[in-house]
Amino acid sequence: MSIRRRSVMLGLSAAGVFPFVARAQSREDIRIGTTAALSGPAASYGLVAVAMEAYFSQVNDDGGINGRKVKLVIADDGFTPNRTLEQTRKLVESEKVLFMLGQVGSTTSLAARQYLNDAKVPQLFMGSGAPTWLDDIKQFPWSLPLFPSYSDEGRTVAEHILQTLPGAKVGVLFQNDDAGRGFVRGVREVLASKPGMLVKEQSTETQEPTVDSQVIALQSSGADVMVCFTLPRATSQAIRRAHDLQWKPQIYVGSVSTSIQQALAPAGLDRAKGVISGAFMKDMGDPAWANDAGVKSMTALMKKFKPQAALEFPTVVGLTAAALGHQVIQQCGRDLTRKNILAQTMKLDTVPPLLLPGLRVKTSPNERGVLTKVRLQQFDGTGWKLMSA
Repeated sequence: MSIRRRSVMLGLSAAGVFPFVARAQSREDIRIGTTAALSGPAASYGLVAVAMEAYFSQVNDDGGINGRKVKLVIADDGFTPNRTLEQTRKLVESEKVLFMLGQVGSTTSLAARQYLNDAKVPQLFMGSGAPTWLDDIKQFPWSLPLFPSYSDEGRTVAEHILQTLPGAKVGVLFQNDDAGRGFVRGVREVLASKPGMLVKEQSTETQEPTVDSQVIALQSSGADVMVCFTLPRATSQAIRRAHDLQWKPQIYVGSVSTSIQQALAPAGLDRAKGVISGAFMKDMGDPAWANDAGVKSMTALMKKFKPQAALEFPTVVGLTAAALGHQVIQQCGRDLTRKNILAQTMKLDTVPPLLLPGLRVKTSPNERGVLTKVRLQQFDGTGWKLMSA
C-alpha cells in the first residue's frame, strides 16, 4: 500500500544551526511523520494532520530555524490499528522520519507503540488519553500522549455528579476501546463510594451505524444522568435519541466530543443545551473565544494556509501537537538526536495558545504527563461556558 502523504517544508527559528546527528535524517531536512484518519469512519480527525501542516507553514513563512527545512509526511491509516502499524513502519523505514508526531486515536496509536519503542523512535503528543500511556511509561518511554488520562477525566465527571446530583442514577455509554474503557474505569472508581448509583453501562463499537439501542437501554435502566464517552457522531446520535424518546437526563460528554460543529450542531443546539463536558482546550469555533488572543492567532493561521478546513476540536489538537513538537525541536539546540528529543520532552514548561485558562504544560522525568487536568464546562445553547476551576 502506498503512503498517502502531504509535505510541508520549512525552517524552524532558534539559535544555532542543527548539524546532521540523527541517522534517519539528511542534512537538508528534518522529517517528521504522522498517521491520520484521512478516510474511514473517523475521517473528521484528519483535521489534526491538516492543522499541523498549517502550523508548520506559518513557521516557515516566519523565517524558520536557521534555514533548516522540516517535511511533515502524512500517511492515511483509516483509523484502523493494523494500518497504523503498517504505515508507521513505512514512515520510519522508507521515509526516514526522525520522530512521529500527533498520531490520532488510542487503539490506533497503541498499535504502533511497541514497534516505535523497540526502534527507539519518539512517538510524541498523540491525540489520546488512554491510561496505559502513562501507566506503562517505564516500559514504553518513547511514547508520550498529549491528552490528560481519560481515567482522570472520568473521575472529574463522576466527582461532579456526586457533588451536584448525589441522588442520581447514572448510565454510561462508552466506546469499546482503550479510551472508553479507561474513562469508565475512572467513573467506576469514584461512584464505587455510593453503591447502586451506577446503574448501567453500555458499550458501542466505532463502526456501529447508530447507538439507538444503547440509549434505549440506558433509559430503561432508570438512569437520570447519561454520560457519553464516544466519538462525535455517536455523541450527537445519543443526544438526539434521548430527546426523541422524551427522556431528559443530565448529559455529560467526553472531551473528545466537545466540538459544536461535529457533535452538538448535528444533534440540534437546543437539544444540547445544558450538556456538561470535561475539557482542556479552547473550541476555536465557539463564540466565547472570539476575542481570545491565542484563538485569533491560530484562526488567522488556518485561514491563511488551510482556508477550507473547519475550526473544530481536531484542528485544535493538531495545532497544539505541532506547537509542542516545535518547542521540543527548539530545545534540542545543536543536538537533534532521537535521544535528546526524548530528553527534551521531560523539560517542557509552556502554555500553548489553545489551552484553557489555568492549564499549563510542565513536565519532568518524574512527571511525564503533558496535560494532567481537565476543566468542566457547560453548553448554554450557543457556546461553552467554563464552570468553576
